[in-house]
Amino acid sequence: MGYLRFEKPMMINLEESLPREILRTNRSGAYHCSTIVDCNTRKYHGLLVIPIPEMDDENHVLLSTLDETVVQHGAEFNLGLHKYQGDNFAPQGHKYIREFTWEKVPTTLYRVGGVMLRKEKVFVHHENRILIRYTLVDAASPIQLRLRPFLAFRSVRQYTHENWQADKSFQYVENGIKTCMYPGYPELFMQLNKKNEFIYHPDWYRRMEYPKERERGYEFTEDLYVPGYFEVSMKKGDVVVFSGGVSEAPTVRLRQLFQHEYDIRTPRDNFHNSLIVAAHQFHNLQGDKHYVLAGYPWFKCRARDMFISLPGLTLSTNELNEFESAMQTAAQALEDFMEKRPSDCKIYEIEQPDVLLWAVWTLQQFARHTSLKECWEKYGTLLTHIMDFLRRSKHPNLFLHENGLVYSDGKERAITWMNSTADGKPVVPRTGYIVEFNALWYNALRFASSVYQEVGEKERASKLDHIAQLCGSSFTRVFLNEYGYLYDYVDGDYAELSVRPNMIFASALEYSPLTMSQRKSVLDLATRELLTPRGLRSLSPKSFGYNPVYQGVQTLRDYAYHQGTAWPWLEGFYMEAYLKIYKRSGVSFVERQMVGFEEELNTHCIGTICEMFDGNPPYRGRGAIAFAMNVAEILRTLSLLKEYK
Repeated sequence: MGYLRFEKPMMINLEESLPREILRTNRSGAYHCSTIVDCNTRKYHGLLVIPIPEMDDENHVLLSTLDETVVQHGAEFNLGLHKYQGDNFAPQGHKYIREFTWEKVPTTLYRVGGVMLRKEKVFVHHENRILIRYTLVDAASPIQLRLRPFLAFRSVRQYTHENWQADKSFQYVENGIKTCMYPGYPELFMQLNKKNEFIYHPDWYRRMEYPKERERGYEFTEDLYVPGYFEVSMKKGDVVVFSGGVSEAPTVRLRQLFQHEYDIRTPRDNFHNSLIVAAHQFHNLQGDKHYVLAGYPWFKCRARDMFISLPGLTLSTNELNEFESAMQTAAQALEDFMEKRPSDCKIYEIEQPDVLLWAVWTLQQFARHTSLKECWEKYGTLLTHIMDFLRRSKHPNLFLHENGLVYSDGKERAITWMNSTADGKPVVPRTGYIVEFNALWYNALRFASSVYQEVGEKERASKLDHIAQLCGSSFTRVFLNEYGYLYDYVDGDYAELSVRPNMIFASALEYSPLTMSQRKSVLDLATRELLTPRGLRSLSPKSFGYNPVYQGVQTLRDYAYHQGTAWPWLEGFYMEAYLKIYKRSGVSFVERQMVGFEEELNTHCIGTICEMFDGNPPYRGRGAIAFAMNVAEILRTLSLLKEYK
């Protein structure tokens, strides 16, 4: 029995199986993504999706899918599945699936009469190559296996349609072919480890539909080009490995390469190991740069997400080298920003006012994992530069006021993590004294001071302590209200009364301007109005504008994005606050909350956590199918649990 296992009754029920997706990455930007029945339901889905930096900053679908057909005694059994107009699915190969499991690699077992065929997929690390291993587990007589590739050669944000410009030519290579549909694209090499016959039979498969895009209010039909098919003989026990990549593969080594990639995989045999594998998927190595992608399938590397995610994705899994590698890239980007230099680091939104504050928090987590002294030795220069930069109000939109608080202008532009916009304006226009900005600022002041105290920089520590005292007293005076929770932001005489989760950071951070009783008051209100089994709601149901369901066209989704949807990464900080207040007596509660996320590993994108959930039952998963901050904060929570145990 596998940890992630789905049997025939669920697999043949498309209402159950189609919403479940799978994701494989090569840790260099390329990925394979589809559903567990290999029916693509998004324009972002594909068997080989790769970045092509020479063309643009997007990913591109080269190989959309690969249909298998079992031929025995002249009878053909097509194992593929596509959606066409009018809710028509063809050729309905899912009815032959006996089970889908995922321990080391996604594995599908097909049964066609007396024939049992196992299919396993791996993405080669740091190479744009997908490998599929077919094993004929059982058969009374030999079969022919046909493999029919569906080609797209387009950006993930566009569609392919039948046209006369597509280049239908191909060339033979060792045990396969290479082809390229359009200028500017790399050649696609499709090869097998065994001798085979390629039958050239060019055709377009028209009007395929992607229901997920239809739900989101986008164009949802596409035509895909099929150049022909490969045919190879198999008898019981035989293994055939298919390779799809942008360079020619040595076919005699394909079985060995697949086995090597298989052997180095971490088994997804429990909750923690599944999250570790999910965490690895967000790493993106580009030359000497190490990025952390915010999510799949459409997010890039965003500064705030990178700093919030990095401790959970690396330190919580004891991968210190990964932290330092990514932090080296991030530090260069931060220095370039503060010095107003052009940067070759592709980290987006680094100009947002809270990014430097989150960067300090990230260094603080490194110090907790190692020591204050080691943090100073590795990142002391960066820390000092950040604190001086902020203290002197050099940031274009984060200003230190005389009362010790920091102020930002967010009236016309979204500047916080609640960044949805409509008609060019922020849906949640948070401006002025923003609660989490100032909680992070107080924490940064105290943490930096502790580092300076450790290394004997008494004068620097004293300056920061003085600002922290002002900030602390001003914080409670400005944000704490008579109802025992914190205003979300305060701008002049206006105080935002809506109950939002951003106040939880003041209770969770290591250094807080709140007393323990005030921290508990904030936590209690968050528990009553914001906590769900899938994270903290972005807005209380009792507040005006509550909109908990993220669905429909883009405009509707924009207005719901931060108006009641539940976010798992926020619950990581909630749990940290809970453990700080209740200590060991709170462990069992936190463990129970984690159960909900373990259930999620089987329901949306297998083995990982999606971007957000509806704020009301049944808390459906929405948005990006894999989200770095969510995986990171759940891993960090599990790490905190170990400490308190």
